[in-house]
Amino acid sequence: MIASIVILVLVTVQRLGELVLARRNTTRLLANGGLETGAGHYPLIVGLHAAWLIGLFVLAWDQPVNWIWMGVFVLLQLARIWVIASLGGRWTTRIITVPGETLVRRGPYRFLSHPNYVVVALEIGVLPLAFDLVAYAVVFSILNAAVLTIRIRAESRALAGTGTPEV
Repeated sequence: MIASIVILVLVTVQRLGELVLARRNTTRLLANGGLETGAGHYPLIVGLHAAWLIGLFVLAWDQPVNWIWMGVFVLLQLARIWVIASLGGRWTTRIITVPGETLVRRGPYRFLSHPNYVVVALEIGVLPLAFDLVAYAVVFSILNAAVLTIRIRAESRALAGTGTPEV
């Protein structure tokens, strides 16, 4: 029981820290002429992730931990760090493009167009599996896939220069 609470608290602290980093990067990118695209669906993403985490606290706080799945989740955190480090000051939770900037082609971006979304999709399924919440993993994976469909389309349009900036 204590392990599951510690894990959930650590994931929450990590996500809150990432939001601080994302806000700082977003502010700087916008100040440098960046344009935001897809702001309309951003609350949906935040809501989905908040619901996922809150639901895990409700359902998993007293569950035993499957350490194999937890190991997979830790590996995903290393991939998450790789993604964030590869984008550096350009990493944010929003879609911000800065005119004249080129696409990042280092790190996992050498292999995939959207490695962050691959990591997130896997995390949403894997962490509940670490608490034997199979149905929860399936439901949130389906919901996340729906949201990511909207998100990736908006981001691809923005990166191609055809997105409509939103203020």
